[in-house]
Amino acid sequence: MSSCILAYSGGLDTSVILGWLQDEGYDVHCAYIDLGQPCEDREAIMQKAHDNGAASARIIDVTEELCSDFAFPVLQWQARYEGLYLLGTSIARPLISKACLQYGREVGAEAFAHGATGKGNDQCRFQLAAEALQHDIKMIAPWRIPKFREQFPGRSEMIAYCEEKGIPVKASVEKPYSSDENCLHISYEAGKLEDPEVYGVEVVDFGMTISPQEAPDKTERVTIGFESGVPVRLNDNDVTAKEMVLQLNEIAGRNGIGRIDIIENRFVGMKSRGVYEAPGMTTLYAAHHVLEELTLDRDLVHLRDRLAPEVAEMVYYGYWYTPKMDALMSFNQQTQKTVTGEVTLDLYKGNILTVSRTSPNSLYDAEVASMEGGGSYNQDDAEGFLRIAGLPSRVQATITPREY
Repeated sequence: MSSCILAYSGGLDTSVILGWLQDEGYDVHCAYIDLGQPCEDREAIMQKAHDNGAASARIIDVTEELCSDFAFPVLQWQARYEGLYLLGTSIARPLISKACLQYGREVGAEAFAHGATGKGNDQCRFQLAAEALQHDIKMIAPWRIPKFREQFPGRSEMIAYCEEKGIPVKASVEKPYSSDENCLHISYEAGKLEDPEVYGVEVVDFGMTISPQEAPDKTERVTIGFESGVPVRLNDNDVTAKEMVLQLNEIAGRNGIGRIDIIENRFVGMKSRGVYEAPGMTTLYAAHHVLEELTLDRDLVHLRDRLAPEVAEMVYYGYWYTPKMDALMSFNQQTQKTVTGEVTLDLYKGNILTVSRTSPNSLYDAEVASMEGGGSYNQDDAEGFLRIAGLPSRVQATITPREY
């Protein structure tokens, strides 16, 4: 009998896929990849996998690795897909593939199965990562298999299958949206959210944040310390990457930080609507940006900012394990060497306010920048600077004068 690893969440789709793969003759090893999901009962999910015939089932905790080796390098790039999305789901997918393949190697599985649909981005991220790590891995994506889609054309057929097999599921035929969560964020899509005229905040039952309107009527202050671009201290306490994210999720979440509602362009070509919450990472992005303002050279940060959308796109599409990404990450390690210091922020009703920033590598020279007289900057020097800078424009004006 063939065997496969299933990236298993215990939800409706992967519960059905577990049964279907067994019907197709597979021994199925269920891997629940623990990414710090805030709203899931891990032991109950494991019990459900065992009860429903899994050859084996395991919780694989990669939360620390997710934060330190995946999320923080993307943070250091200040990478946002299409200017807003902090890539919480995208960042996790290559790590899920890696953890599943490691488990598969241990149990001798020859295939890797997942529940991503043939319309979405996750199928790309899972497969591109898996094949980059194990070129001959057999991928099983049931939603891309006509036989599976014919058997399960809708949620009602999936729920009926679970009832027939005695598989407990919480899903109902009419669900207002679907969600995906890890410690970095929670995403909400589909259902009623597919109508862009629907006010998403009123549809979603958020798991990490309260609304800015319900947040306290006073500011909450946080101080974040960075070493070479890595956040390592929170309010004067040394913390791990995981602790940093989880503690900031709680602090920023209760202050209404980190909700967005966007329509984005999927890798497969269609537009989709998503509502996201990422309180901790939103706060880290803000603090990191403030510290970079103080410590990075102008031309270097401008180059980095031109490349950041490229990095965001690669993460979003699933090109994590590629030579191009390796090179870009190496570039940014050099960029971040001086990004050391502390940033103090006030959080207030969805807003992040900068209180102070300090760094031993600060490039800010108050004497040079001051509008007051004196200092080491000689304003007479600007005369020659501007004569040289303006030379091309003056020559051009003699040849093709502009009307004004």
